[in-house]
Amino acid sequence: MINMDLLNEVNSLENKVWDLAYRMWELSELSLEEEQSSKLTANYLADNDFILSDHGIGGLDYAWVATWGSGKPVLGITVEFDALPGLGNEIITNKMPRKDGNPNGHGCGHNLIGAGAICAAVALKRYLQKNNINATIKVFGCPAEEVLTGKNYMARAGAFDTLDACLHWHPLNKTMPFNINTPALTNLRVEFFGKTSHSGLAPWDGRSAAHAAEIFVHGINAMREHILPESRVQYLIEKSGEAVNVVSDYARINVGYRGPNAKNVLKYMEWMRDIAKGAALATQTKEAFTNLAGAYDLLPNQVMADRVMHYLTQLGAPDWTEEEQAFAKQMQESEGYEQVGLSTEIAPDPKGTNFGGATDVGDISYITPTSGVAIACWPTGFAPHTWAATACNGMTIGRKGMMRAAQVLALTGLDLIAESDFLTAAKMEFLERTNGWKYQSLCQSDIPPLAAEHSHHIDTHDAIHHM
Repeated sequence: MINMDLLNEVNSLENKVWDLAYRMWELSELSLEEEQSSKLTANYLADNDFILSDHGIGGLDYAWVATWGSGKPVLGITVEFDALPGLGNEIITNKMPRKDGNPNGHGCGHNLIGAGAICAAVALKRYLQKNNINATIKVFGCPAEEVLTGKNYMARAGAFDTLDACLHWHPLNKTMPFNINTPALTNLRVEFFGKTSHSGLAPWDGRSAAHAAEIFVHGINAMREHILPESRVQYLIEKSGEAVNVVSDYARINVGYRGPNAKNVLKYMEWMRDIAKGAALATQTKEAFTNLAGAYDLLPNQVMADRVMHYLTQLGAPDWTEEEQAFAKQMQESEGYEQVGLSTEIAPDPKGTNFGGATDVGDISYITPTSGVAIACWPTGFAPHTWAATACNGMTIGRKGMMRAAQVLALTGLDLIAESDFLTAAKMEFLERTNGWKYQSLCQSDIPPLAAEHSHHIDTHDAIHHM
């Protein structure tokens, strides 16, 4: 049965939370720049009796924790708010840059994720308050998901340690439980430091960082034969010198590695570290190895996914108007997709199917039972990180998807709080899946390198601007 009192609480918030979602859509702030979006969402929670704390947790300026209530159980809900570069688009059926000149866009729907999650949290708080039910709700403001430098550093700082369970959601082109298995990954920067010299007159006096980079990428390609079939390794040589007649004294490579789980990623990180050391030894250069970001694989939780599916089946997919379906079909026509419009069905539960994209929600899933829901917010055929997703996320299509997600999150959250057997079963599955593994962050730097560099860049920019 659907708890109509709770559902009404969710629905009563629609106008205000849509204002929040649309304002974030307008701002479209990039990872590590989400100052206004973070403040908007935090202030909305503060205005609804949540206590804000842990600003900057994990070394991230725009991270925070908002808490309401007391006692057990402790339910977590995650909020995201960063956008993507180059995906700014007008709310029309073809690719067109935004008229306001903002080149960024919410092509992954984090404006909807943030506002929808907050809607669920506030509605659930109001219901618990009215019914004198003791529990704690923790809402997590999680920046920089798009560069995977958010929840992992928050997790390392212990943000999620007290949770009994955690909920999240994501827009997609279909509606289903977000019950998938994503890969774990690491993003590395490898640098080599050599010595310059004239390439013609005295090359023997130099030591080439470019040669070290060449040996390193050859080592990566040799390693490639020995990784699991489902693993991936890519690299980009970002810099290898300035001029052909100067022995290069600096080279930099960006490396990404995806593996089936965190244990696998840790193993191959050490192999790549050894390859960097070997390349430096072979060229008499020095190496530096920086872990920019790292995320765990996302653990499914079938117990929680079954409850999500229960509510999806009862509520159904969002109810699209003829105008919204026509809008979606015109988008599909513009990109050569089959013109079938927006999904009107509940897709089957993926039941832990492997999924190529990564998410830093994976870190939370190794700390506490975690599950979520995906709601159709984009036309069939369109993936995340597309102009069409940006357009839909700023209009009624995204609004309807956001509200369906908020309803499912609130209803599932109440069951986790009110039904001890349900929560116990979710915890038992979590223990079986983790099998004794104790969470240790894949992020090895004390402060997130990307966040530190971004902060330095802002400080420098401001200093120049005000000179």
